[in-house]
Amino acid sequence: MGISYIFAMFSQNPMQALLYILIVFFAMCIAISFHEWAHAFASYRLGDPTAKNMGRMSIDPFHHIDWLGAIMFVFFGFGWAKPVVVNSSKLKHFRRDDIIISLAGPMMNLMLAFVFTGIWCFFRIEGEWYSLLISYLISLNLNFALFNILPIPPLDGFHVVTSLFIKKHYFIVDFLQKYGYFLLIILVFSGVLNVVLGWATSGLYSLFLDFFRLFV
Repeated sequence: MGISYIFAMFSQNPMQALLYILIVFFAMCIAISFHEWAHAFASYRLGDPTAKNMGRMSIDPFHHIDWLGAIMFVFFGFGWAKPVVVNSSKLKHFRRDDIIISLAGPMMNLMLAFVFTGIWCFFRIEGEWYSLLISYLISLNLNFALFNILPIPPLDGFHVVTSLFIKKHYFIVDFLQKYGYFLLIILVFSGVLNVVLGWATSGLYSLFLDFFRLFV
């Protein structure tokens, strides 16, 4: 669902289209806020208060939203937030700590997707918009988690690769720094990324459902 879908909806039912945009925006705010908070919290716990001092250790979405990135996401399905700043000089074990900080955001999104899947299983509230909101909260958090662990700059996965290979296999880091952005653009606009993420998110969602069905 993208901008063509939204325009089509506006032509048929403007109020329904507006509600749809608000649901997507709300779900995006939840996914972004907790993702960036997790980065900031992990950084703070590992000795770097930079993000906390900048007000980023918060679940207030307005501390994290890049408005151009938010608009792009709502209307085109691809956007970004303000990155959390990490001062490497404050970390005692930079390579290890950088991996932990980088993975904190995607892991938080996985946890949120798991929790919202549980809510969906245990609280079957009737209503089209409730179903749409919960489904977006689950799918967006799964997509945020999986997308951000890709080893391509400026995503979290690239920080993990850099910390793992910067000493012994620098050619991998150098290659990704030079060509990673082009690779990301190709993956996004070719549709390959949608296929891969769709397959991965469906698999994880099925696992979550199977777990909660043990108790329902």
